[in-house]
Amino acid sequence: MVWEYLGYFASALLVASLMMEDVAKLRWFNLAGCICFTLYGLAISAWPVAFTNGLLSLVNIYHLIKLAKKKSSTNEPETES
Repeated sequence: MVWEYLGYFASALLVASLMMEDVAKLRWFNLAGCICFTLYGLAISAWPVAFTNGLLSLVNIYHLIKLAKKKSSTNEPETES
């Protein structure tokens, strides 16, 4: 029964992520939800749930890294030649 609450919490995080206007916030909330769902899937031996959300976690991490690199490249001061 305790694991069921983790599943509900993961669902709430995913729903919240889709209500975000900021893409970075969307990715962070979605990552948190995917991690919770991965743990939930492992806890109840639901391997497709754990596998899919584990992969989606990696996708979110990839996109967060891309966003961070893009942000850092746009914040660098331009030098004159």
